[in-house]
Amino acid sequence: MDTTSAATAGAVTFVWLGMVLAISFLEAPLKFRAPGVTIPVGLGIGRLVFRALNAVEAVLAAVVVLAVALGDAPAAVISLTAVVAALLLAQLAVVRPLLNRRSDRVLAGEELPRSRSHLWYVALEILKAGTLIALGVALFTA
Repeated sequence: MDTTSAATAGAVTFVWLGMVLAISFLEAPLKFRAPGVTIPVGLGIGRLVFRALNAVEAVLAAVVVLAVALGDAPAAVISLTAVVAALLLAQLAVVRPLLNRRSDRVLAGEELPRSRSHLWYVALEILKAGTLIALGVALFTA
């Protein structure tokens, strides 16, 4: 893989990983522990934060895909890029709409049990973080 494409894709991959770790695994669970933050307030904040995160992730994913496509990447890098893009797509196209509908109901005053969709989002987020680590390592060793 050419050095410029590998360096660009690697740097963007690790920025993306940092954002996922900071938002999904630090900010998201902590906001509900802050004094005075109710479930509806936390959901409202979460929706805004994750909408912004997912928009930035889409841009970062596009940059990684473009750099990998232009860089004559090895099969392992291409595969990991496809996997991380598919995981993000699953979150955005399948799980996020379910979570948005549920949070709309909670924000409207309904009391609902904990969502299984949330667990799917977390599972995909864990897989995405692991894949981003593997992709970043693969890019820097390509």
